[in-house]
Amino acid sequence: MSVSPATGISQPIVIGIDAGGTMTDTILVDADGHFKIGKSATTPKDESEGFLASAEDAAEAWGISLESLFSGVGVVLYSGTGMLNTLLSRTGRKLGLITTKGLEDMILMGRGLQAWADYSYADRLHAVTHHHPEPLVPRRRTHGVTERIDQFGDIVLPLYEHDVHAAARKLIADKVDAICIMTIFSHVNPTHEKRIAEICRDEVAKAGADILVYTSHEVRPVIREQSRLNSVLIEAYATSRGRRQLKGIEDVSKTYGFKYGVQTLLSFGGLTSINHPRLHETMISGPIGGILGAAYVGKLIGNDSLICSDMGGTSFDMGVITRGQTRIENEPLMDRFKLNVPTLHLDTIGAGAGMILKVDPLTRKVSLGPESAGSDPGPICFAKGGTEPTIADCDAILGRLNPDYFLGGKVRLQVDRARAAFKEKCADVIGVGVEEAAEGMIEMLEADANNALRRVISGQGIHPSEFTLLSYGGSGPLHLAGCSRGIGFKDIITFQFAAAFSAFGCTTADFMRRHSVSTQIDIGAKASDGALVDFGARVTSIWNELTRAAVDEMIEDGHAREKIRTVPFLMMRYTGQLEDVEVMAPLSSVSSAGDMRTVIEAFEAVYAKVNHRVSRYGEAGYSITELGVIATADKVKPILVRRPLGKSDPASAHKGVRDAYLGGGWHRANLYEMDDLQPGHEVSGPAIIEHPATTLVVHPGDQVFVDEWTLLHYRHG
Repeated sequence: MSVSPATGISQPIVIGIDAGGTMTDTILVDADGHFKIGKSATTPKDESEGFLASAEDAAEAWGISLESLFSGVGVVLYSGTGMLNTLLSRTGRKLGLITTKGLEDMILMGRGLQAWADYSYADRLHAVTHHHPEPLVPRRRTHGVTERIDQFGDIVLPLYEHDVHAAARKLIADKVDAICIMTIFSHVNPTHEKRIAEICRDEVAKAGADILVYTSHEVRPVIREQSRLNSVLIEAYATSRGRRQLKGIEDVSKTYGFKYGVQTLLSFGGLTSINHPRLHETMISGPIGGILGAAYVGKLIGNDSLICSDMGGTSFDMGVITRGQTRIENEPLMDRFKLNVPTLHLDTIGAGAGMILKVDPLTRKVSLGPESAGSDPGPICFAKGGTEPTIADCDAILGRLNPDYFLGGKVRLQVDRARAAFKEKCADVIGVGVEEAAEGMIEMLEADANNALRRVISGQGIHPSEFTLLSYGGSGPLHLAGCSRGIGFKDIITFQFAAAFSAFGCTTADFMRRHSVSTQIDIGAKASDGALVDFGARVTSIWNELTRAAVDEMIEDGHAREKIRTVPFLMMRYTGQLEDVEVMAPLSSVSSAGDMRTVIEAFEAVYAKVNHRVSRYGEAGYSITELGVIATADKVKPILVRRPLGKSDPASAHKGVRDAYLGGGWHRANLYEMDDLQPGHEVSGPAIIEHPATTLVVHPGDQVFVDEWTLLHYRHG
């Protein structure tokens, strides 16, 4: 354990920070796995302010100064929402596009599903309401050039370079900030894209302009032109502001003595430098940390089938690990754009403690959201200018939140103000009592989350009794009982550090690079040994090329060659299917027919885990649609400490009683300090277990048990 000589206090080695839509959470971890949490409101205009306030809160909880904290840690990792906010608010760079002649309207046409993505079910039924997302490049700044490469990579039409010179000059005259280049089938043969980029850079240099050039084959050399186009546009459009935000965070860290570069989280679950050349791969990094943390906890508890549920102020995110397999989504939706960015799959619904409650005065219909009060102005009880009732106000009215202990007492909740507004705008309109109305609203939220969990499980092909539910996020424990009731999970677990669990998950990740390329390798069900050898040679050649690129990037980032590990993977399906699965290759090279059969057997084993063993269909043959390599390098990780179980009586953590409205009536609920609960303790409801950053409500008849890892197991009566 690293101990500061000046104070005798152990020294954190990792700072993990997750900036959500409402709160910025910090977790500090030392070499023995001890944790402290900090929390502060997210500051979207300058994320470094929220970052510093949250880090200061955590340092204060640890008992050290900011200077001691930053000068002593080896890793600062940050996952935020800055780039996504840039996309949502349309405040990015001014772009121009050069593409294959004939494809100039591709942006305006978009993918069909972009017209209804993110609409409610009711709105999806009525096509008259549909519109495409606002294009990132207007038609007048889109220029087609004559060239054509076919699907095999052969040049059908040579590049007309005079078209490129003319297009580049027009875009320079338009004073664009960046030029994007996307030609058809450049993922197979990028020759024309490379030459277009050369010409554009020459023209930019001649004009003395400050314009960056992006090519789609460098950003994401993968099939599906529309998704590849969206990826290169969003990389050019949104990442400059994101880089500025991340640079500001690194500068603040170094001001207080941090010696290294800040890291951020990739959407597929690894850490990378904030100077990563494809920074759009980190845009949806926040919730991904929770899945990484869940996989870590799953190994401790010995269950590899996990449902991860993260409830904050705005959303309820769910991830699934089925028999050790985490689903990778190759084309996630981001602000209604389909992107070619491999992402750990998440299902999300609008359900959080910040959801604004509305009641129609004519029909008395209650609506939850979709708007959230966010961090500014926040719920009414925060007394920061909020005027619309939220779920958090209901929790405060019913005594489930401690008005004197929110954020450890830094925010005193104005319960009377929340009660008066809720009575006027909701309870009186419905015509029921305040408590009954408030609990009804909470039950609606929890029913939405409960139904969402059931839907996610039903798509996995295995029974809920095989899954352990992990609940986290600032509001996760608060609503855990209602969200999980009646589903029949094998186990239900939450954490003392639930509010910062996603940040904790980030700290369990390694440094990573992922390189992949689309392929079309169709293997017949009865392919001969000679054909299998040929397929293996193609696969190995591509893997070797990708390995070189990934390792070179890692070395450039400062990792020693001997510490870099590489694992090849492939995306594979039965021929004729629409969806593929990701398979970690059992071999680093395929040099014989037997090796190729080993790879096919690995695919069939993964397919049977994700789906079901009877769903295998080898008679159709196999298609390899993508080949890739993951390069990793270890970093320091937290260690959860295992301690022997003690006595079951939690009296040492008891801190009083409070009236709380649960299950239709008021109860005298015992109050416990979450950090004082020890392995072996059992808490029976009605009870409220409080932490400065979160609250766990234990309903009458239910129980919480603390295990040897100090994980909190919720048991329904």
